[in-house]
Amino acid sequence: MNFDLSQEQKLILRTIREFADGEVAPGAIERDRTKVFPKEIFDTLGELGMLGLPFPEEYGGAGADTISFAIVTEELSRACGSTGITYSAHISLGGAPIDLFGTEEQKLKYLPQICSGESLGAFGLTEPNAGSDAGGTLTQAREQNGSFIINGNKCYITNASYAKFLALTAVTGRVDGKKEISAIIVPTDAPGFTVLDQYEKMGLHSSNTTELVLEDVEVPQDHLLGDRGNGFKQFLATLDGGRIGIGAMAVGIAQAALDKALIYAKERKQFGKALSEFQAIQFKLADMAMKVELARNMVYKAAWLKDQGKPFGKEASMCKLYASEICMEVASQAIQIHGGYGYMKEYEVERYLRDGKLTEIGEGASEIQRMVIARHLGC
Repeated sequence: MNFDLSQEQKLILRTIREFADGEVAPGAIERDRTKVFPKEIFDTLGELGMLGLPFPEEYGGAGADTISFAIVTEELSRACGSTGITYSAHISLGGAPIDLFGTEEQKLKYLPQICSGESLGAFGLTEPNAGSDAGGTLTQAREQNGSFIINGNKCYITNASYAKFLALTAVTGRVDGKKEISAIIVPTDAPGFTVLDQYEKMGLHSSNTTELVLEDVEVPQDHLLGDRGNGFKQFLATLDGGRIGIGAMAVGIAQAALDKALIYAKERKQFGKALSEFQAIQFKLADMAMKVELARNMVYKAAWLKDQGKPFGKEASMCKLYASEICMEVASQAIQIHGGYGYMKEYEVERYLRDGKLTEIGEGASEIQRMVIARHLGC
């Protein structure tokens, strides 16, 4: 087994780490306070070629691999969780379904806009009554004169305010009494399409989380993404890839918490010596470091399997589940090491806890991941 990064991966890591430290991290506290979306950061990421990182070069992408995507997501999340989730969703939920299931015409039309950042990627799956039970989709798309007329609501949709189009799931009919769920590409400026950015969130304050309202939105039937009735299978495949992104995001936030705790423990003196000299603190830091390293290896393994064309669904769920749960543990311990200072926003570790909680919920809650893993075990 070779754990070395390739030369290309090392270059991407060096580039994105310098960018994250120099451009993303300095404004993270202020963006968390003001809830301002980091548009300029994503404009620059587009110029750096990062927004189309894993997509084919013929569509404007960089042709890189999933490990590279995980590296970028981790580094951005280490600097700012809001930036990390925006990037992860842009790639894995916005661009990936079109790359995986789109026709050649759809890829040529939509992927270059994703890769350049002209349109940020978004995916309309979750509904008010269809979260973990995604098969409970109620959004309807009925056929009329060669078009789909779409009515429904989507909630907790990342990036939609900055997306010119997105794929969403809708019921297109019934087969043997069961819902026929399909995926459809819909322009966000279509008449009857409303994007609402009005959520008050626990964390990830500078990411864009929206509600979608569709009232008689009409799109041509050639906007169907993939085969009709395969929407459920398509979003399951999409979520497998997305879980690698959420795992990488969790690792990045956990790494940031560990870094802050280590620096603080070396500088803070109590009872005449640095906190890092107390065995109780050393044990905390050792456990935190071990868990972050294990989580990163799990994310890289899932990404490697995906790149090799091997089955990776079980490993994607495992890495997402483990990374998200240790993210919360590490962030909590970082606050504990900081003591009262950890409760103050200027020390940042409380933000890691607030931001990290989403990783246990988004793209399949921890309970769903355990169900997925159990199914892979044959249960």
